[in-house]
Amino acid sequence: MIMKPRRATEADSQFVAQAVLIATRAHLRKGWFDILLGDRKHECLPFIERLTCTAARSWWHYSRFWVAETQGTPAAALCCFKAGEGYPLSGEAFTEAAAGMNWDSDEQKRMWERGSYIFSCAVGGGDAVWTLENIATMPEYRRLGLTTMLIEQAVAEGRQEGCERMQVATLIGNEPAIEAYKAFGFRLAEEKRSETFAAAMGSPGMCRFEIAL
Repeated sequence: MIMKPRRATEADSQFVAQAVLIATRAHLRKGWFDILLGDRKHECLPFIERLTCTAARSWWHYSRFWVAETQGTPAAALCCFKAGEGYPLSGEAFTEAAAGMNWDSDEQKRMWERGSYIFSCAVGGGDAVWTLENIATMPEYRRLGLTTMLIEQAVAEGRQEGCERMQVATLIGNEPAIEAYKAFGFRLAEEKRSETFAAAMGSPGMCRFEIAL
C-alpha cells in the first residue's frame, strides 16, 4: 500500500541521509559526497545524517523533505525549498556537521577543495524559484510512481509559497531522471559542461529543467 507523502521528521534522518547519498550519485558509482570526503568516504552516511539535523536548515535538513512510504516503510524522498533559502546555508550546515565529526578546519578546507569542481557547473534560475533536490527512491521500490507523487506534492507546496516556477537539476547522462522530469512536463532551461567537472565525476556537467507552477 502506497501512502500519501508525509513530512519527514528527525526520526527519518537516517533514511533521508541514504536518499541524499543515492541522489548525489545518480547513475554513477560515486557522487559529490564520496569525492568531498576522499579517504573518509566510508563516513559519508554518518556525515550526511548530521547534515540533516543541523541548526542551519540547509537543503539537506530533514524538515525540507517529503517522504513516500509503502507498507509503512520509507521508500522515496524529495526536498523542496526556495533556492535563496536553502543553498546559502550550505556552508554553515557543513561546518556544524564537520565539527560534530571532529574534523578540524584544515581537513574541512581540503574537503571543500576536493568538492569545489561542483561550482564549475552550478546552475540556477534565481533565489525565488521553487527548487527540487535530493530526489531518490530506494532500488526495491522503483517504478511504482513514487517520484511523480512526491513531485506533485512539491508542486502543491510551491504554489502555496507563491512561487511561479519550479526547477530541478541533474547530471548530464542521468537518463532515467531526465525522462521522468520531461514526462512530468519539465523543459530544459540550461546546461553547463566543464572538463574539471567531468574529470571528477565522470559526467560532463549539469542540466537544469523548469516548469511553470
